Amino acid sequence: MTDQRDKAELVEAPPAELDGEPIVRRTVAAVLASRARPVVVVTGHDAAAVQGSLAGLEVAFVHNPSYADGMSTTLRAGLAAIGPADAALICLGDMPRLAARHLDAVIDAHRANRANHDDEAIVVPTFERKRGNPVLWPRRYFAEMAALAGDVGARALLDRHAEHVQPLPIDDPAILIDVDTPAALAALRDGRG
Repeated sequence: MTDQRDKAELVEAPPAELDGEPIVRRTVAAVLASRARPVVVVTGHDAAAVQGSLAGLEVAFVHNPSYADGMSTTLRAGLAAIGPADAALICLGDMPRLAARHLDAVIDAHRANRANHDDEAIVVPTFERKRGNPVLWPRRYFAEMAALAGDVGARALLDRHAEHVQPLPIDDPAILIDVDTPAALAALRDGRG
């Protein structure tokens, strides 16, 4: 849970940049270069700045007015906005090294599962056996994801459904890199991330 001091500090922060480009734009551009459709961006804090950073990109926006209540509310808003999709590729907005080929590999694994009549496999990209993002969740898990509460993401469900987790080795640490602290951003800018 975020306290009032944290909220006040966040109000003034524009979207973080890397090499002169907003990180959220780099991430969304990678998603748009992949086969993932539709692309829905869930905004919360400073929605106008995020939307401005994504100007000209073909995405649908949905605002999560309950963003301060945690990641679960963002998941719920995004899932409600995707319509009749058979799966959701949940991507963090702060993954500046992510590439379309990473997302397409996850999508391809899901399509292979469906061709084999497996609608339960949760495709999780891994690098050196560490779980990364984005994770592809079949529709059968949407209700459980929407029922999450507080500042927890869908990763909380991976342990619950461990027998259905399908690790997908990706030979690139980009799937592990998300920039959610000033220290992580500094490390990335210095070539350590």
